[in-house]
Amino acid sequence: MGRIPPPKGSPEAPCKALVFDSWFDSYQGVIAHVRLYDGRVAPGVRIQFMSTGAVFEIARVGIFTPQMQAADELRAGEVGYIDRLKSVSRGYASLDYEFLEYRASPLVKLDILVNGEAVDALSCIIHRDHASGRGRLVVERMREAIPRQLFEVVIQAAIGGRVVARERIPPMRKNVTAKCYGGDITRKRKLLEKQAEGKRRMKQVGRVEIPQEAFMAMLQVGERGT
Repeated sequence: MGRIPPPKGSPEAPCKALVFDSWFDSYQGVIAHVRLYDGRVAPGVRIQFMSTGAVFEIARVGIFTPQMQAADELRAGEVGYIDRLKSVSRGYASLDYEFLEYRASPLVKLDILVNGEAVDALSCIIHRDHASGRGRLVVERMREAIPRQLFEVVIQAAIGGRVVARERIPPMRKNVTAKCYGGDITRKRKLLEKQAEGKRRMKQVGRVEIPQEAFMAMLQVGERGT
């Protein structure tokens, strides 16, 4: 390491960077991998692409550790990423790109099931390495967003036939033994068994109404990672 010279460039000079890779994420937008030669970039800074002249505002920057990790800024000599590039134009804008090649990738379909039924609007295609983590985040958000029902609600994330994450929303419970005074345990047991049987029948025929907040929670999973 002693023979490797430090990176050249000044953080105080005008910003100059090389975009050596970029891709589009459905939830985070354009993510560009960059090497900074001069200057610094941080959220809120506007940058201009020399090839097209387009101006964008940076919403987040980060480094690789090797996973992507958010940072306050990138300085000259560092390699990292910038994402959620927002166009500062008020009208129409375009994104220029050049196709390089097709590349094979280990992608899988992540399904979200509510009481055993797949919700197509919440399914997604994702890299195999990120599927389990994303599934856990989604079912956690869904558990918080779906209100309690009169019957149990089970939320699962599955890849094919394999469940990778599971959360449970317990049913609302009515105290059916409130009017049973004294020690008549037999009558209390019958009331509880009747209540349990009613909940089982309701679960078989009942449908869970998924609120809009649950779908928004799916889109916001990217805030906590992929």
